[in-house]
Amino acid sequence: MNTPQLPLALRTPPDQRFEAFHGQAAVRDAVAAAACGESGDWLYLSGVAGSGKTHLLLAACAEAAALDRRAAYLPLAAFAGRLAEALAAQEGAGLLCLDGLEAIAGHREDEEALFHFHNRARASGAVVLYAARGNPAALGLTLPDLVTRLGQCVRLLMEPLDDAGRREVLRQRAARRGLELDEAVLDYLLRRVDRDLASLTALLDRLDKASLAAQRRITIPFLRDLI
Repeated sequence: MNTPQLPLALRTPPDQRFEAFHGQAAVRDAVAAAACGESGDWLYLSGVAGSGKTHLLLAACAEAAALDRRAAYLPLAAFAGRLAEALAAQEGAGLLCLDGLEAIAGHREDEEALFHFHNRARASGAVVLYAARGNPAALGLTLPDLVTRLGQCVRLLMEPLDDAGRREVLRQRAARRGLELDEAVLDYLLRRVDRDLASLTALLDRLDKASLAAQRRITIPFLRDLI
């Protein structure tokens, strides 16, 4: 399996750019500064699923690639058990975004590979952005030195969006697809489907295709038939 590598500027959908992020502005700005080279801070994003961690990492890679800066995004769950190979393929990148650190917790070889990669990247002047569902000490990592290295990053805690934020994200993402969702439809979606943004965005893609195929507006009866 080939390692996912950039340029992602052409492959990252508009939903995953900085301008489409609806969350803590301070976190977004810190990630954007790292992406464009204005900051050399290494960042550690922590937060529950659906809080926007992956969104910001993908946005950072797209921004860096648009500036002709070599960048890479690695979802660690896809490389558990063979992380050393995946990381070796990214040597020389200026920006590396490593998502889902919890996926390698307890995998000693992966933890050691990440530890050595972390040290090499520091020495090379690269910038690394990490994302995980908890702080380093809470992930279940078995290599104390790796926990220490991760703890030296600037930690940014991400909070999930409230209902008003989810509603605005849904409205804007629907508009980018040419979909019109009235308030009753938005209420219906937020009450009856998974509330994380990944699930809601996947549902929007289904609605887009289904409404086009049926040549129907998206109404509550239409949603009842589809969901």
